[in-house]
Amino acid sequence: MPAPAGVFGPYLAGRLASNESDAAAAADALLAALAAEPDEPEILSRAFSAAVMDGRLDAVRLARRLPESQLAAMLLAGTDAQAGRWERAEARIRGLPRQGSAQILQPLLLAWTQAGRGSADAALATLHPFIETGPLRAVAALHGAMIADLAGRGREAERLIRIAVAQSGEPNLRLTTIAAGILARAGREADGARLFDAMAVGSDDIALTAGPAQRRAALSGRAVASPVEGMAEAQVALGATLRRQGAPELSLILARLSLRLRPGFAPALILAAESLADERHVASALAVLESVGEDDPMAPLAWLRRAALLSRVDRSEEAVALLGRMAEAYSRAPQPAVALGDIFRAKGQPDQAAAAYGLAIGRLGQPGPADWPLFYARGIVRELAGDWAGAEADLRQALTLSPEQPSVLNHLAYAWVERGERLDEARGMLERAAAARPQDGNIADSLGWALFRTGDLAGAIRWLERAAELESRSAVINDHLGDAYWAAGRRAEARFQWRRALGMELEASEAERVEAKLRDGLPSATALR
Repeated sequence: MPAPAGVFGPYLAGRLASNESDAAAAADALLAALAAEPDEPEILSRAFSAAVMDGRLDAVRLARRLPESQLAAMLLAGTDAQAGRWERAEARIRGLPRQGSAQILQPLLLAWTQAGRGSADAALATLHPFIETGPLRAVAALHGAMIADLAGRGREAERLIRIAVAQSGEPNLRLTTIAAGILARAGREADGARLFDAMAVGSDDIALTAGPAQRRAALSGRAVASPVEGMAEAQVALGATLRRQGAPELSLILARLSLRLRPGFAPALILAAESLADERHVASALAVLESVGEDDPMAPLAWLRRAALLSRVDRSEEAVALLGRMAEAYSRAPQPAVALGDIFRAKGQPDQAAAAYGLAIGRLGQPGPADWPLFYARGIVRELAGDWAGAEADLRQALTLSPEQPSVLNHLAYAWVERGERLDEARGMLERAAAARPQDGNIADSLGWALFRTGDLAGAIRWLERAAELESRSAVINDHLGDAYWAAGRRAEARFQWRRALGMELEASEAERVEAKLRDGLPSATALR
């Protein structure tokens, strides 16, 4: 069948590429279609969107032909701001409708355009209602603090940044960097340094990148040095929020807009790469991450993201080499070693994974409650490697650090049940785990299996049926339920569950064991497996 002639071929190719979230191919095809049919509104709109997403210079030219487009207005407002045309930029931002994502971004951008034309009072007045109350309080206070800081109003900047830190939901490297600098310029340098320490406890990103040199740079310089950079900050912050909410295409657009205002801005580059990776464009994501400068404070984060993506596309050797270099360069940081352990674990190399996790644990200093996942991870791979004593010790340590973690309670207790050890203690642990996560089918299965092994058939069946409802495609759960039915004399139902298990993914040895039960039945109601 011949390809469509004229404009239709590139237009259809562009639509297909857009549907596949392939921004580069979409931009190439749609710009070609627009060249063939320059006055077609549909093609113009789609070509513009693709050009923005791929970071093309054509986007500004096309934006001028789209007076009704919100995206075009934001792009042109940024262009005006870069040229110092602040009144025009402000007019464009005021024209944005206060709905959708623009409802969040519009007041922030408006405040920055007002700051750009020299009116910090107007900018702070614009943000004031959002700072006082509502869901935007943290981000509005952050931008208000940066505007006050640029205007030399240190006391006001300090007040606002403290609101932003207090209202933020979780530790954030960018917030910490900005806040530390503002506090230092307000005469509170010790508070800024302590903020790094406090935030690093709950954030691997901050712990990895907040070394002495990075702290000195944050305390002595401005993370946002102009209103144009402030606009870029607002766009990338909203983009990160939208990505967390499952909108990678919108987050990519905002990252690209941010990069137009601030080329090489590492947070925007990392956001763009993560958004591309979310849409399965790993090669493009890797290319974007290569743009992060080696001397940028956020370079270690870009390298970690790069290693994860390399592993994802079966380039594990490159990922391991990169992480090995990082582990040497950041000799006190556990994060590169943790990432190495994760790669070895995914590759089915438990001994190497355990060694990597051990290296990370050795760099912790005094382990705290936030470190339980690392001991849990090493416990899992030690068990896979046949080192049950080491695995049990790690799982116990994870529970010492965080006593009610359902995943750890479940794993350790189930291991004891399978080994025929500490059955009463295991049952109690699993009851606590099930109470904490009532919708977790694997925990329900573990509790049901513990009850089966201790002879409580009625309780076992109740929990195993619950587990099968929650995780109907689990071969292990269906197998366990079959055993409980057989022990209760419900032979037809037992064979039905075993047949279901055989129709699911099972290792060869497990499949043989289930087939033997279908043929011969279960030897004993309490037989150890």
